[in-house]
Amino acid sequence: MIALQTAAAAGLTRVGLQSARAAEPAAVDNAPAIVVGSGYGGAVAALRLGQAGVRTVVLEMGRLWNTAGPDGKVFCATSAPDQRSMWFRSRTEAPLASFLWLDLVNKDITPYPGVLDRVHYDNMSVYVGRGVGGGSLVNGGMAVTPPAAYFAEQFPTVDAAEMYGTYFPRARAMLGVNTVDPAWFESTDWYRFTRTSRKAATAAGLKTTFVPNVYDFGYMQREAAGTATRSALAAEVIYGNNQGKRSLDKTYLAAALGTGNVTLHTLEKVRAVTRAADGSYLLTADRIDLTGAVVETKQYSCASLFLGGGSLGTTELLVRARDTGTLPDLDASVGAGWGTNGNTMLARANHVWDTVGADQSTMPVMGIDDWANADNPVFAEIAPLPIGFETWVSLYLAITKNPERARFTWDSASKTVKLGWSAAQSAVSVAMAKKLFDRINAANATIYRYDLFGSPSKVFADDFCYHPLGGCVLGRATDGYGRVKGYKRLYVTDGSLVPGSIGVNPFVTITALAERTMARVLAEDLAP
Repeated sequence: MIALQTAAAAGLTRVGLQSARAAEPAAVDNAPAIVVGSGYGGAVAALRLGQAGVRTVVLEMGRLWNTAGPDGKVFCATSAPDQRSMWFRSRTEAPLASFLWLDLVNKDITPYPGVLDRVHYDNMSVYVGRGVGGGSLVNGGMAVTPPAAYFAEQFPTVDAAEMYGTYFPRARAMLGVNTVDPAWFESTDWYRFTRTSRKAATAAGLKTTFVPNVYDFGYMQREAAGTATRSALAAEVIYGNNQGKRSLDKTYLAAALGTGNVTLHTLEKVRAVTRAADGSYLLTADRIDLTGAVVETKQYSCASLFLGGGSLGTTELLVRARDTGTLPDLDASVGAGWGTNGNTMLARANHVWDTVGADQSTMPVMGIDDWANADNPVFAEIAPLPIGFETWVSLYLAITKNPERARFTWDSASKTVKLGWSAAQSAVSVAMAKKLFDRINAANATIYRYDLFGSPSKVFADDFCYHPLGGCVLGRATDGYGRVKGYKRLYVTDGSLVPGSIGVNPFVTITALAERTMARVLAEDLAP
């Protein structure tokens, strides 16, 4: 496997702002296969197509993060965000909006194609990664496989034994999943915050469990020892990690480009797709510069189209295509089945003797697992709050079994896609999280924190999510392998296939489903 930067230098790909024009006259506008998006599903598609010898173009709306800024680092620090932090914002929009009710978190920045975006809809906003590697650049790396029973409940037509025997292991191996050394975890100050939350959960009779991660824990231990440049131990997370993290640009995408059959174009957003008379797909993409201005509108065509733009990107593209008539035969269920994976964030105030530590790793390694509680299933990630001093705050991202779902619809007046999520639907997740954490507070005589989410009375951050799922649900908008109903050689490989909930951090599931899709498609649809 070669690094993405090495692949580019070797001429195996064309990346960057001037990718299309600089490559003329050899630029590829027509290809056997096009992949839209370079997140988990798109990266899997690109690799497996490239390995099969299929000439493939990947279109990514974000930039390639391989160039150091003035500070000598590719990504900016979470605690000192600059223009690299967010996608064309003049001010950052971090999940925690305040501390002690003071606006100390967010900063004014220069608009730029930064690595994190917060996409706003009525009553809900969604965090997504922007760049080559998508969400793998900005997430906490928790590589969790869902309980087999819940996977089977969500995907009753998928062979669970095959998933857990073949495709989950394949995904974990490619993603570089590993686990923290338990002895080091118990002794290091960097995970005191996790041990403090474990103690509180145990007092309430709740189970905690270690969870794997794609961050290299061997590297993290060297960070702690002072023999490696700090990244997870330097408060780097939501705006990217400079060291240690096995994001997709270091795994699937590097391997894809190493095949020599995959070409990557960056800063190009696909905004329309239609079908030609010969059955090929025609795509319209806007290429932008670093100010966000459209500098070129490009046309692409392909025989096989793989959509990996994520729950938001893929669903928006297909809803627009169906309802504007460019792909009129798409199923009516396209746009439906969207959910937040039950996300809600909250924090507790610990006693003064229950310290969480000034030093906190940004990579979570443990969760409170009450998913088997039939009356109130919740899995709560024990999250860091790495601000460099003792806070006595325990922070959590709760994943609840919220059954509520919403639909994306085309609004012809504004020519935009709307999401029909309501505040009442978020309240279901809040009630479930509150039921769990009321138990923890009661057992420990502790209280919630009210000062972190921008409002003097807001305890639960229920107006954003990290895990958007659904919109093109497997077996409804597609067949059982991601083939879009109504059209041949049109495939979905991303989180829009998951029906709104998977009970844990979803990227391993998305990756494994994409592996399953590509194995079937290459065997049946694209075989020589």
